[in-house]
Amino acid sequence: MRILQRFQRHNDPVPTLLPLFAALVQGPSMAPTLKHGDAVLVRKGGRPIRPGDVVVARFLARPDLLVVKRAVRPAAGGWWLIGDNELVTDDSRVYGPAQIVGRVVCRYWPRPRLLAQ
Repeated sequence: MRILQRFQRHNDPVPTLLPLFAALVQGPSMAPTLKHGDAVLVRKGGRPIRPGDVVVARFLARPDLLVVKRAVRPAAGGWWLIGDNELVTDDSRVYGPAQIVGRVVCRYWPRPRLLAQ
């Protein structure tokens, strides 16, 4: 409990002890790269985010929503993100810039695959 409070005190969006955490993809916005139900491993920190990286983030307009998207470019107040599926527009085109939580390094379920560039 104290550890969780320490992270909350530092305003960490995803409180973890390690620089890695797991996330579950929900929805079709990242198809074909990631599909609904895929489990990914996310790294907080490490090398700087680059355009083209798949990331986990929070939109400034929707801070309650944690999303998996592709980083396009730095924008005022965060990063401009889009999904790989052009038909789904629940990304920066609707919500504006986002704060990056971490970079997706691999999909570990159901078809393991590295995503890091």
